[in-house]
Amino acid sequence: MLRPKMPDAAPVPIAHTSVMPAEHHHAPVTSSCAHAPMASAGRPLSPLVGRGVGAVAAVLVVGVVLTALLATVAITAVSVSIAALVLRSLLNSAHKR
Repeated sequence: MLRPKMPDAAPVPIAHTSVMPAEHHHAPVTSSCAHAPMASAGRPLSPLVGRGVGAVAAVLVVGVVLTALLATVAITAVSVSIAALVLRSLLNSAHKR
């Protein structure tokens, strides 16, 4: 029920390069302006966003479970201390008689 489901791997885009025929010879064009580098055609962000949401959900679930365990330990400690006080009181009253 709580098993994470990994998204299917997105296909990696393949860059196609075209080769110009040998009969066309053009002089290289030089430009003095600086162009911004092209953005990489990597994987889309949607699988990463899905993983982030799953990670946040997992952290929340773990936090809730740890908080519940801590509350259980605290309640157990309080009940054991009350039982110890009651037993000590009963034993002290028995010794005084």
